[in-house]
Amino acid sequence: MAGSSKDLVGNAATVDVAAGGKYPEDLYRYTDTAKSEIHGLDKVAENDIRFFHQEGYLVVHDAFTREEIADGLAGITDLINGNNPEFKGLQYENSMQKQPDELSLLERHSYARKLFFFADYDPRTKAMTEHPKLLSALRKLIDAEELTMFQDMALLKPPLTGREKPWHQDLAYFKVPLSTVVVGVWIALDEATVRNGCMVVIPGSHNQGPVTHFKRRDWQICDTDINNNGAVAVPLKPGGCLFFHGLMHHGTPANRSNLRRRALQFHYKASNSPSISEEERLATFGNEGKDVSC
Repeated sequence: MAGSSKDLVGNAATVDVAAGGKYPEDLYRYTDTAKSEIHGLDKVAENDIRFFHQEGYLVVHDAFTREEIADGLAGITDLINGNNPEFKGLQYENSMQKQPDELSLLERHSYARKLFFFADYDPRTKAMTEHPKLLSALRKLIDAEELTMFQDMALLKPPLTGREKPWHQDLAYFKVPLSTVVVGVWIALDEATVRNGCMVVIPGSHNQGPVTHFKRRDWQICDTDINNNGAVAVPLKPGGCLFFHGLMHHGTPANRSNLRRRALQFHYKASNSPSISEEERLATFGNEGKDVSC
């Protein structure tokens, strides 16, 4: 599998610059929770592949063992603690009142929001991106033998302070043609619940094509453009994972609980897929120069 993102990491820990803020209480209303009888990555079958392409998502329980999840948690904990001085891809919640270099270890974990391009800096997390059973399932979903993992993030959503990630399509962030099959993998390190900010998806929304995104609380689909009738919440136990299509409408509400909701997210595509320019990406997903408002 090709792909490395070390050269994309910034020079220092950063603070989330998205506006964040309040959102309508019913914005993440859902009518059902995700159902799946798949236990283990090696159990993904042809009918599951068809479901993914029809609905835009697929849930696999027990995708990773307890030991593998413990390794993933230990890896991101070491990076947040600063145990690898070469790693600079840590972002904090903007509710933090101090500068990053003034934080105690406890405060780092209380406000850490994301790790960007982190996997290459810890062998335990790197191993998860290259897990043979994960790659086997992805080859079926993407229909390609050679894959590139081109984005890796740890999404940490700390208790009470972890902000919402508004509804969006991941392809709006990537410089790839719309024809590219991009699959996101969202792996629960803690139990993900509705209360602490599990994923919410709109089944079949990937079939609607690209939607204009706006800079509001984040780079997002406008709240009024979301039809969440039929939305599905995706609670997961540790070790469970969600595969989702790059055009799937999805988001996560704020963490209003006292519990952490840590997850790893990796994005994969076929290694031979082309790239597009930033201008082409914004021409499709951006609101610049368009007669639209949000």
